[in-house]
This record gives sequence, structure tokens and C-alpha cells, in this order.
Amino acid sequence: MTNRATTLPLSPTRRAAGLLAGLALGVAVLAGCSSQGASTDCGLDACTVTFERGVDASATILGVEAKLVGAQGDQVTVEVAGEQLTLTTGQQATEAGGFAVTLDSVTDQQVKIRVSRNPGS
Repeated sequence: MTNRATTLPLSPTRRAAGLLAGLALGVAVLAGCSSQGASTDCGLDACTVTFERGVDASATILGVEAKLVGAQGDQVTVEVAGEQLTLTTGQQATEAGGFAVTLDSVTDQQVKIRVSRNPGS
């Protein structure tokens, strides 16, 4: 006699429960981001924030607020987690409130920064 392990297909109820749990997690991640005068692209540990220049631009990401304070040439001043930082394109990441912040790009119309959780914090 041979013993074979049989796998039973998931019932529709279990499938639906798994789908709902996945959707709830996705909504929870997205609900953590909001913005005004900015757009965000977030993952679990990092967000890219694109600020529109000439407006009062801010975004709430990863549980902290990021604001565009000012920009001149390739230098930008932002406030992240209550700390004001002056960033330059190509500069190493600057730490603020347990986050690493880098300036990705500056144009006449937009400023793009990347905010990621510092693994050491």
C-alpha cells in the first residue's frame, strides 16, 4: 500500500479570505501616503516624492511629513520628519529622523527626492 499526500484545493471561502487580506494590506500601505502639490511612489521601505515647484508642496509618507521649503539651482531645501535639510543632486544620502534622504533631480517645474528607512535605525 502506498501513502500519497493529497493536497486539497482551497475552498472558495478560503480563497476569498486570502484575497480580502491582500487587498486590506494594499489599502493600508496606500492609506499611509497623502500629498498636496506632490506625487508619491511608495514601497514598503522607501518613497519617491515629486514636488511641484511654485506651490505649497508636502507629502505624508512612511509616517512622516516631507515638505519642499525652497530650491535654487541644483540645491534644494526640504523638511523631512521635522528636520530641515539642504540637498544637492548626486550627494550622498542625508539622515533625518531615522530616514535616508537623497535628491534625485531638480527641474524648473519639479523636485524629486527619495526617502527611505535607515536600516540602522
